[in-house]
Amino acid sequence: MSSTVDSRARASTPEESRRRGHLSDRARSERKLGWLLAGPAFVIMLLVTLYPIVQALWDSLFSFRLTAPGDKEFVFLGNYSTALSDIVFWRDLGVTLLITVVTVVVELVLGLALALVMHSAIKATRGLLRTAILVPYGIITVVSAFAWFYAFDITTGYVNNWLSWLPMIGPDFNWFASAGPSLFVIMASEIWKTTPFISLLLLSGLAQVPGELTEAARVDGASAWQRLSKVVLPNMKAAIMVAVVFRALDAFRIFDNVFIMTKGQYGTETLSLLAYRTSIGRLEIGLGSAISVILFICVMLIALVAIKVFKVDLTGGSGKGK
Repeated sequence: MSSTVDSRARASTPEESRRRGHLSDRARSERKLGWLLAGPAFVIMLLVTLYPIVQALWDSLFSFRLTAPGDKEFVFLGNYSTALSDIVFWRDLGVTLLITVVTVVVELVLGLALALVMHSAIKATRGLLRTAILVPYGIITVVSAFAWFYAFDITTGYVNNWLSWLPMIGPDFNWFASAGPSLFVIMASEIWKTTPFISLLLLSGLAQVPGELTEAARVDGASAWQRLSKVVLPNMKAAIMVAVVFRALDAFRIFDNVFIMTKGQYGTETLSLLAYRTSIGRLEIGLGSAISVILFICVMLIALVAIKVFKVDLTGGSGKGK
């Protein structure tokens, strides 16, 4: 009787062993191989990024300007208190959140549409189609920002002539004279450039959806929308989470487009531009470092919230929620 129980215990499945916290020999070897492959890159990235982060944290505890390095004064959290009590900081945070939310949502919808088109295209045209879609993403951000600026500029642009049939838009309409039109151009340029990146990530998720499931849903009479919402999207949850996290982190740190198009004027300044203007423009290194640290904390919080919301078990390899 005792030997039977022992044999049953030894015959537990790998899934049961994983639930109990035990790793099989194969799991240990795979984990070791993963660390061997990713370890060197992780160490290099840590060394490259750790020093600036620690330096920014250290500088944020002092009040000093580059023009007077001898007047360095330890203020502990005084710079953080100054930044968080400034209405400009909260205004720029609101602008940053607005750009992040709008661009990520629109890019997710458009990226999914492009991914579906690329996934269903015939093999003869897939390579050409993917190359054409990726062209905007291959353009340097600064070059893209200048192109959009000159297209919408009142003196050099051609967009006003194209959209002259719309109400309130004429040859004299200045897109960069107020917050609303300026933010529209900034967000449109971001969406145009980074939607291909989202579509590639979602395309990889579509490739992981079992064809048998969609075919079975089609046979059962499910409509295209039902197949997409009930079968396709739940099975590519991991890819959607990765796309949202990567893009949200990038959008929250937006700098190039805003700096080139408006330089933060007319209520378009973001947190990255505020940190730049404080550190480089006014040479207030301590306060600028504090704003940069707050920006870093916000980015980390966005990543944690997204991971918690999607509840994806990336270690399980299935891409399904727990």
